Amino acid sequence: MVKELDPVVLTGDVPEHHLKSGDIGTVVMIHRGGAGLEVEFVALDGETIAVATLPANKVRPVGHGEIPHARRVASA
Repeated sequence: MVKELDPVVLTGDVPEHHLKSGDIGTVVMIHRGGAGLEVEFVALDGETIAVATLPANKVRPVGHGEIPHARRVASA
């Protein structure tokens, strides 16, 4: 189970926030005993792209040996 401030990886697209599977965010709040999460997604320049409320099964913990990948986010 993830904790607040843990990095997580999206396991599916979230089109309403222009997020794609594989994007990395930070858990900022846990809801309903871990059933839901508030996750903040930040661009590499520090700009917050989205804060999304997601079911826990929409993210996974960052795994050992993974490396981030940069992509440009579509405008809202």
